[in-house]
Amino acid sequence: MNKINPRKLLHSKWTAQKPQAREKHFMVTEVEFDEEGVVTLCLIEAVLTKRSMPIQWQDLKNIENWQQGWK
Repeated sequence: MNKINPRKLLHSKWTAQKPQAREKHFMVTEVEFDEEGVVTLCLIEAVLTKRSMPIQWQDLKNIENWQQGWK
């Protein structure tokens, strides 16, 4: 399990373990918090295609799908 601090998500880099459509490397481009400091929105962007998509930030903890950094 990847350990993630929600406050340090912005601009973090991730590698998809099972790339689709040649999209392997991603960067977190937007993170929004509510008044209590809970993440309400997390957007990742594929480096190659610039396609942006929302993701549950907890999904990044799954090492079967995501690896921290660009590998």
